[in-house]
Amino acid sequence: MKILYFAWMRGKTGIGEEDVAPPAEVTDVAGLIGWLKTRGPGFEDAFANMDVVRAAVNQEFVELDAPVKAGDEVAFFPPVTGG
Repeated sequence: MKILYFAWMRGKTGIGEEDVAPPAEVTDVAGLIGWLKTRGPGFEDAFANMDVVRAAVNQEFVELDAPVKAGDEVAFFPPVTGG
């Protein structure tokens, strides 16, 4: 699974992208976030306020209950506003 971090999430995690193999019990975006938060304080901080984090799976915006599986691309980013 490829994980992408954008904007300030990249700064908090210290990486822009990574390939991960989460445990089998991670089956949705919420579970993935829970697992990612255990990987260190930067990850915990990046996902501390889910009101300001959006997710996309395979380049489609999704809710936290969206399924994830090996081979997916999951992106995390703050809300985008136009002007």
